[in-house]
Amino acid sequence: MSLRTRAPWVVLPAVLTLVVGASAASSASGGASDASPTAVTYDLLLRRGHVIDPKNNRDKVLDIAVKNGKIAAVGSKIDPSRAKQTIDVKGKYLTPGLIDMHTHLFRGPEDAYSDGVLGLPPDGFTFRSGVTTALDTGSAGWENFELFKKNIIDTSKTRVLSMLNIVGKGMAGGDKEQDLDNMNAAEAAKVAKKYPEIIRGIKTAHYEGPSWAPVERSVEAGEIAGIPAMIDFGSAKERTIEELLTEKLRPGDIYSHVYSGLRGELGEDGKLNPALAAGRERGILFDVGHGGGSFDWNVAMEGKKEGFWPDTISTDLHVTSMNAGMKDMSNVMSKFLAMGQPLKDVIEESTWKPAQALGRKDLGNLSVGSPADIAVFDLDKGTFGYTDSFGLRVDGKQKLVTELTVRAGEVVWDLNGRTAKPWKPGAVGDTTHTEHAAP
Repeated sequence: MSLRTRAPWVVLPAVLTLVVGASAASSASGGASDASPTAVTYDLLLRRGHVIDPKNNRDKVLDIAVKNGKIAAVGSKIDPSRAKQTIDVKGKYLTPGLIDMHTHLFRGPEDAYSDGVLGLPPDGFTFRSGVTTALDTGSAGWENFELFKKNIIDTSKTRVLSMLNIVGKGMAGGDKEQDLDNMNAAEAAKVAKKYPEIIRGIKTAHYEGPSWAPVERSVEAGEIAGIPAMIDFGSAKERTIEELLTEKLRPGDIYSHVYSGLRGELGEDGKLNPALAAGRERGILFDVGHGGGSFDWNVAMEGKKEGFWPDTISTDLHVTSMNAGMKDMSNVMSKFLAMGQPLKDVIEESTWKPAQALGRKDLGNLSVGSPADIAVFDLDKGTFGYTDSFGLRVDGKQKLVTELTVRAGEVVWDLNGRTAKPWKPGAVGDTTHTEHAAP
């Protein structure tokens, strides 16, 4: 299944294109980049990990070296004496840092997702599942994006990107999300164009009325700003996904909650709605967006049967979903392993495909010169239960467990203390860290 790239927004800003171009030139072979005896010392070396890097067609044991927050070398035998810190990850899977395509991170004092208590501060919930980039999908609108940027984006180690809500007040709940007068394509596009590397799309969600205005204005704003629209199709019966996927959306636009079963994805005959295949043929992308109520094993298993896998895997992370069937990104990925999807495909749908969908091809890969965002996983074997949003369980034999996460060259999650010094009687640890220090 190939990710469509016909849409005009899958083009990087010039500065990013230069970085990736240099990266491709230096790592096209996927072999060692460690030949020069005068090469600079590396900050970090991850040795002997089984690298899965779909962009570069890597699927074998390799070393990854990091310098100044970037991937500096990829090779089979990089000299550990040249690294300030070396971590042996033999037997583990080493992947690009994950990109979670659907999260809600605008934490605040209100009672919804927009500056509200249903959102989550990202750093406490991303790194522990291998996520280094999280896309907030519509929590903030064009009226309050600046507050979201100030309070969340600018203060987080996680790279936070945004799908800007077509509703000016964002995902503020209730009547606010039904207010057509607060859905303004020109204003949304204006804010999106002000922050082109952060705002990577326009979101509409939760609308319950008969009007197509939320979708049409989201697409219009996306057209002006050169970015895709992501659609949470709400619950209206007057509008159908047939019309949405075959007439309203453009190639590269994203349909989220594809396995929800709540929006006509599954027909009365138990087969997938033919509109899904028709939409994919047109270049529409399909995102998981598991959430607390949008993943149904009946739909997902029929998708498996018909070969309809997602373009992107995502959590719809928020306070409710993380404590229900969803749990976290690695758990959602493990569900697709339980359905029989190959690990390489699951990694691609969580790294390189999201990067392409968002027009951020600098991310989701381990090319030399790319940001040193890296995840290291165990693939545990056993019997594990995976629950959908409706209390139904499927058992699987594999489970991804995040061993290590590196963000911009810094180890930000270390499950088993691989970067720590062994304790001995009288040993003194790092006394510069304080529990309540500001980030």
